[in-house]
Amino acid sequence: MLTRRFALALVAAAAVLPASLARAATALSSGTFTGASNHVTTGTATIAQEGEAHYVVLGDDFTFDGAPDPKVALGKDGYDASTLMGPLKSNTGRSQYEIPSSIDVSAYNEVWIWCERFNVPLGVAKLA
Repeated sequence: MLTRRFALALVAAAAVLPASLARAATALSSGTFTGASNHVTTGTATIAQEGEAHYVVLGDDFTFDGAPDPKVALGKDGYDASTLMGPLKSNTGRSQYEIPSSIDVSAYNEVWIWCERFNVPLGVAKLA
């Protein structure tokens, strides 16, 4: 049985899915970014599933103040370099990143924006 809070979170997460995913995708979890290492990172991150594929979806409200070499990854109470999905596509707005099928998304509770060049966090969204 879904709690009211969880049901509302799923509705909110579905609202930020890109049009290409919105019709068939299911929002599994979502969270709001907090900046790190003196960077401003805001907006929503959602883990979505479409068929067998999983995606990290950054919402329309996503903003990042910029840094060299920002990448998107997952974490479990901390950044996990083995989940790196590639470079951040845009510092603002909606974008999506396919999660490799070898990654068990249920094992992770965070989406990270990570500076690979300097090995520092730029932002993290705790997923619920």
